[in-house]
Amino acid sequence: MRAREVVFVDGVRTPFGKAGPKGIYAQTRADDLVVRVIRELLRRNPGLPPERVGEVAIAATTQIGDQGLTIGRSAAILAGLPKSVPGFAIDRMCAGAMTAVTTVAGTVSQGAADAAIAGGVEHMGRHPMGEGVDPNPRYVSEKLVDTSALVMGQTAENLHDRFPAITKQRADAYAANSQRKVAAAYAAGKIQPGLVPMAVRSAEQGYGLATRDEPPRPDTTVEGLAGLKTPFRPHGRVTAGNSAGLNDGATGCVIAAEEVAASLGLPARMRLVDFSYAGVEPEVMGVGPVPATERLLARNDLTMDDVGLIEINEAFAVQVLAFLDHFKIDDEDPRVNPLGGAIAFGHPLASSGVRLMIQLAGEFAERPSVRYGITTMCVGMGMGGTVLWENCGSGKTAPAREDHDD
Repeated sequence: MRAREVVFVDGVRTPFGKAGPKGIYAQTRADDLVVRVIRELLRRNPGLPPERVGEVAIAATTQIGDQGLTIGRSAAILAGLPKSVPGFAIDRMCAGAMTAVTTVAGTVSQGAADAAIAGGVEHMGRHPMGEGVDPNPRYVSEKLVDTSALVMGQTAENLHDRFPAITKQRADAYAANSQRKVAAAYAAGKIQPGLVPMAVRSAEQGYGLATRDEPPRPDTTVEGLAGLKTPFRPHGRVTAGNSAGLNDGATGCVIAAEEVAASLGLPARMRLVDFSYAGVEPEVMGVGPVPATERLLARNDLTMDDVGLIEINEAFAVQVLAFLDHFKIDDEDPRVNPLGGAIAFGHPLASSGVRLMIQLAGEFAERPSVRYGITTMCVGMGMGGTVLWENCGSGKTAPAREDHDD
């Protein structure tokens, strides 16, 4: 059977919340966040019969408690999908939702499913990163990695060490700009179409409705960021202001064969061209998007000049700046995160990959002259992932699919 073209039909997410007892989702279950997303995807796409969903893949970095029990399957049942629809859980830390998408894309491409739902969830208030983890002592005793590899903030400080041209001042300036872009995107109504309101409960305030992301700080200034503490190193460069926070939230999207989407009257917002994952030294995991993107571009005979939009996850400002420097891209290049990024929105680990896709699809719709875009992110334990997308509204013909060795 020939490989089928795979398209991103639609994507939604809950507003992201701050992790902790005062966050909007402090008393909301993680699996209920996923259920809300799945139900909204089905509501927004009535042309997709629920029984045609061939797989539900949901990522979570901490797969215990209300993020456990094979959450892709359990959330599908809770959302009311037919019990004939299978599901599974997936983990690639920050790139969990991205991996969920690329995994089901292979399933759809090969004809094992016509459509699938993929996404991710992280409730860092209930399940802090690393909860219950028991790292093998060989990591340290055999010096396989430095101990800093297990603390993401320390890996960001290591990245500053490796690239001294990326100063704290430059990282702060990037962070403040991300906050400005998110505020502008909200004011222009560009974020709201991708959000699904989520019912929340507070013992003090009763029931409510989350309709906006909680983390953004639109009044952020470079001057204000300059005085923040550096928790990962005395006199360091990584602060809460130039990093993504600890957050709660869920994302999801519908992936389908292009021919199936057309037959069902579903939109094809962008076409998945190719993807790549790469490993790097765990101590500098933030540089992971560089080799993942290099490999992807080379395999498709493209350069960064061919990429009209770049959605890169802002785990830390230094990580984004290292990527930009490598590809000789200006810090304020309009192709990069035009609607802002995770420093403002938040980064609920395994869910963030689909947030990048939702924003890219929205930007594609407004820019028919742009043919290619990428979603890319660094991944804990020393990895990076990048997906190459083609704008279905660009008027270009899909390239012939070839077999490649990654």
